[in-house]
Amino acid sequence: MLEAQARAALARGDLPAAAQAAQQLAMTQPQSPAGFFLLGMAAAESGHIARAVPMLEHAIARGGNAEHLAQYARLLILLHRDGEAGQAARQALARGQADPLTLDTIGCVLARLGDHETSVAPFEGAVAGEPDNMGFRYNLAAACGFTGRVDAARSHYEVILHADPGDARVHYALAILARQTAEANDVPRLETALAAATRPEDQLRIRYALAKSHEDMGHAADAFAYLSTANAAQKRAVGYDFSSDAAIFDAIEALFADGLPRGWGKGLDEPAPIFITGMPRTGTTLVDRILSSHPQVGSAGELQAMPVAVKKLAATPSRLVIDPPTIAASATADPAAMGQAYMARASHHRPAGKARFTDKLPANFLYIGHILSALPKARIICLRRHPLDTIWSNYKNLFATQSSYYAYSYDLMDTARYYARFDRLMALWDRLYPGRVLNLSYEALVADQEAQTRRLLDHCGLAWDAACLSFHENKAAVATPSAAQVRRPLNADAVARWKRHEQALAPARDWLAAQGIAVD
Repeated sequence: MLEAQARAALARGDLPAAAQAAQQLAMTQPQSPAGFFLLGMAAAESGHIARAVPMLEHAIARGGNAEHLAQYARLLILLHRDGEAGQAARQALARGQADPLTLDTIGCVLARLGDHETSVAPFEGAVAGEPDNMGFRYNLAAACGFTGRVDAARSHYEVILHADPGDARVHYALAILARQTAEANDVPRLETALAAATRPEDQLRIRYALAKSHEDMGHAADAFAYLSTANAAQKRAVGYDFSSDAAIFDAIEALFADGLPRGWGKGLDEPAPIFITGMPRTGTTLVDRILSSHPQVGSAGELQAMPVAVKKLAATPSRLVIDPPTIAASATADPAAMGQAYMARASHHRPAGKARFTDKLPANFLYIGHILSALPKARIICLRRHPLDTIWSNYKNLFATQSSYYAYSYDLMDTARYYARFDRLMALWDRLYPGRVLNLSYEALVADQEAQTRRLLDHCGLAWDAACLSFHENKAAVATPSAAQVRRPLNADAVARWKRHEQALAPARDWLAAQGIAVD
């Protein structure tokens, strides 16, 4: 009775009533897990995650079921305790007999940890249990897309659109799932959805979907028109000013102006990580697939492990992972402790049985000085692509809208300014650490795949393996917009793509040339 009361109160959002009923249940039945579990859930719904976790631990200690373990894993993810979260999620999955919400929760935790392949089964179970729950079906569709099950993903997305023709997330997901053609495209449906959309975030995604469709079909003017409208509105919405990113670059350059910060000692003696960095959309996913096709290398995905390690050691109070005070405060950090903090977090994401692993967070180029001090045996690659292809690719890609990393990308000139500072920072790293960062040209890789792959493997200390040339046969999941491209053999389709938009990019081109950056 008390359990039913607590669950009903949680369902209607009456958290005080839920907590009261759960507490009475825990007091009257102290050996039962239900009261402690529901107390924890009430605390979690109130935003008190740290208070909720011990309650769920009490429940699990009393024989907690799959639901308890799944919710525990979800809370641990929020606390960045990834290793424990993964263990709890897999224990929950092994218990079996889970309800659809629990299965969906397990799948979401596994997806957050980058284990998209394992997430498919619980997502399928959730949809089988509640086929009309479109949130569950969306999660399954996304997992299918990440793992190369393109037809299944499309089928699930279409079911969602049948129920809600205006679902903007699905329209965008379908647009990037595969190349659109004149014979097979969703432009009429997208135009209808855009006309009906009222929320700015829906208009943003649908315009991006339309731009992607027109770009695929070679309609350059239409693609740019939709992008410029979408990006101008989004820049206004986020209130971005380039000075915020300029201040971060300034802080990094100041920290390393005289070489290593005074007092920095020896880092961690760990050769496993391979960092793939660079501006986004420059071939980082491609290189990750090439390297993870090597039998000794596994992909850990895009980790926040280094940014979080620096933030942890800097101990600044801001909620931002990177900002000028955090960069400045990292001068007092111990590089070995930084390396240990990185490895502790990264170890939960690296594939088992592999001696080496890749971390392909592009923004790690900001941390190269920290990386080579904290992990001096790590190998680093920086992808370089034609400046205007880089700018165009950033401008046309819809990054995570809540991420401050990529807020510059909603404006062509902001993206040009960001590229210039990226280029200047890479020059600093080359002066400080000559030969330690392999600057790999995307265009050179496309032009001579084998020679550049040999160069890449040699830099990483890996023996030649022909499997790296067949990266497109790699079955591992891809959770980036490049998923469709990297499942095809290497080609030159994306080289000099900027020329389709030469007139629109002329201001950025002229500005870069004035900064001394080659754009021919």
